[in-house]
Amino acid sequence: MHATTSIAESPARRRSPRPTTEYSHLLSAVQATGLFRRRYLYYAVKITLLLTALAGTGAAFAVVGHSWAQVAVAAALALVLTQIVFLSHDAAHRQIFQSHKANEITALLLGTLIGGVSLAWWNNKHNKHHAAPNQIGKDPDITPSVVQFYPAATPPRSRLGSFLQDHQGWWFFPLLLVEALNLHAQSVHALVTRPTLKRRRTELTMLIVRLGGYPVMLFLVLPPGIAATFLGVQLAVMGLYLGSSFAASHIGMPVLPADSRIDFLRRQVLMSRNVAGGRAASFAMGGLNYQIEHHLFPNLPRPSLRRVRPIVRQFCHDSAITYHEVTVFRAWALVAGYLNKVGLAGRDPYQCPMVSALRPR
Repeated sequence: MHATTSIAESPARRRSPRPTTEYSHLLSAVQATGLFRRRYLYYAVKITLLLTALAGTGAAFAVVGHSWAQVAVAAALALVLTQIVFLSHDAAHRQIFQSHKANEITALLLGTLIGGVSLAWWNNKHNKHHAAPNQIGKDPDITPSVVQFYPAATPPRSRLGSFLQDHQGWWFFPLLLVEALNLHAQSVHALVTRPTLKRRRTELTMLIVRLGGYPVMLFLVLPPGIAATFLGVQLAVMGLYLGSSFAASHIGMPVLPADSRIDFLRRQVLMSRNVAGGRAASFAMGGLNYQIEHHLFPNLPRPSLRRVRPIVRQFCHDSAITYHEVTVFRAWALVAGYLNKVGLAGRDPYQCPMVSALRPR
């Protein structure tokens, strides 16, 4: 399988892995630092600032009125909503409060009522991703759809289909312009068709208010053309921002077959990519830039991720495990290049040495 970097261990540093012992040693080292303690002041300030920014976009909306300058307000609203969704991600991972119920309520209010994404649907999908990142048949984030994340079993029949698949890396990012709409649609579809989902009625009510009331308000207040443009810009900017932040983390890293066996530590480190940039990157990407640390310790508070990074990086070095970190622009280039290679590989299958090595014998 094509990967963004070689993850083979050098012969001089190769050693017999001890999966449980290695991760437990790393976990103990992190626990000893006290970094798992809740960061209530950080999150109180974060939530207050974001809700203030949301109110500020509402005030700007009222002041601008029937003007095409509302396009700028729509873009600003998209940025704020994406940051709120990032924050709901923290709550869903129980990073904010000690109480599970408090985290759940926060994730519901921020992610479902304000962000418009079902918490029950997202939790089910995201937990599977964390359990088996980039593993075929187990990670829903790489399930083949419009985009192929690994070579397709059968190539497209039409010339147009072949062209699009061969060049999917180039139109992947433009496709993210509809990602927010896709998340809204999947949330509603899951809640309507899956009656066993937790808090189904509560979330449906929230989504009706958020996804129904918001567009109605736009068309009642603004002329139809401006209202439609406002809604389109907000959805497009939010989708691109959210999608490109998540895409940098795993696409282009090794993809494992369903029958592969790999210990937890290597599964999380080798299938994830960090984005360099420190606090600026952490703010812009909602902490998703520390993807390796987040996958190793999902409930670690966001501000603690940068502080645990040196510990994880050194541990990986000592254990001969490749720790992958690049700039965000390099990450996006790797994503595009990898997806193009996958598209071409649909006609000329390839085999990854790592995949072969990890297959059970």
